[in-house]
Amino acid sequence: MFRILAQDPHTPARVARLTTRRGVVETPVFMPVATAGSIKALPPEVVAGLGARIILANTYHLYLRPGLEVLKKASGLHRFMGWKRAILTDSGGFQVYSLSRFREIREEGVWFKSHLDGTEHLLTPEKSLEIQKVIGSDIRMVLDVCIPYPSSRKETQLLTTLTHTWAERSQRWWQKEAEEGVFLFGIVQGGMFEDLRRESASFLTGLNFAGYAIGGLSVGEPKEEMLKMLAASLEGLPKDRPRYLMGVGTPEDLVEAVALGVDMFDCVLPTRNARRGTVFTTQGKLSIRNATFKEDLRPLDPFCRCYTCRHYTRAYLRHLFNSQELLVYYLLTVHNLYFYLKLMAKIRLAIKKGEYAVFREKFYQKREEILWT
Repeated sequence: MFRILAQDPHTPARVARLTTRRGVVETPVFMPVATAGSIKALPPEVVAGLGARIILANTYHLYLRPGLEVLKKASGLHRFMGWKRAILTDSGGFQVYSLSRFREIREEGVWFKSHLDGTEHLLTPEKSLEIQKVIGSDIRMVLDVCIPYPSSRKETQLLTTLTHTWAERSQRWWQKEAEEGVFLFGIVQGGMFEDLRRESASFLTGLNFAGYAIGGLSVGEPKEEMLKMLAASLEGLPKDRPRYLMGVGTPEDLVEAVALGVDMFDCVLPTRNARRGTVFTTQGKLSIRNATFKEDLRPLDPFCRCYTCRHYTRAYLRHLFNSQELLVYYLLTVHNLYFYLKLMAKIRLAIKKGEYAVFREKFYQKREEILWT
């Protein structure tokens, strides 16, 4: 399933081959987010054309809409949305966390009210995996408890223990229901306590999951704290399994996390920011709404070779955004995903050359040189 191809000599960064039943994914990899079975504003063939080999879909949202009966009739999400490559599904745990006013955590699972119609549901570790089976994803997550920031040590310990209990139940279910070529990942918690992070990683390693995710980060804590907790989580995880940092993050986050040994990422930032008129460039973030771009006939990024930068100017894109023309969401999303996927390709190349430490330094100084040449 997971084979390390190259190891950077100066950092824990590595390149690996993740083999799924729907193709090979080379890591480190960024997974565009298809929350409800769609990368917002883009058809699947465009996402594939940008270089994405795996995407993330959301268990909670797909369970509520379109619902399991529709997905069963469609023979799963791949056929339903027309995506032929790999899909990773989260467990629904983070959505239950983010919609905290609608839920109650219990030993058996999470009772929650649908944000759509107020109907009540019980999401258990077993139920989450049953939903993911109907979705038909290639990599699946155990149900966990995302711990709020800040939380006391007592609360953190209690919720981390519950995550471990649910992981054991998930593994027992999986031993009976596992499918050929499908992988189940455990999720490390532990809040903002390094020792609890290490204990969580050690406990989950003992359950022998196919891969391990690091959850409960980028939930409001300072960046330095996030990186410290990430390092503590990674310490106890086996080196021969994929490591997935959930819901993170900015281009800078990706560069730093790869240096610590992370293999997989997802985040809504490139697509969400595009819909809000913000794009990532080698000069940093740029808001296309800015009045200074009214007559600017340069591309978004003069060094970028994406479709948008090759064909359209800042002035035209600003005009589209301010006119609320739907085309602009397509064009800005294409650019942002191209930026992220190109960044990951350059990261993999630097690791293969044994030059990741140099790449990381230049990323903050000469971004255009390392990304687009």
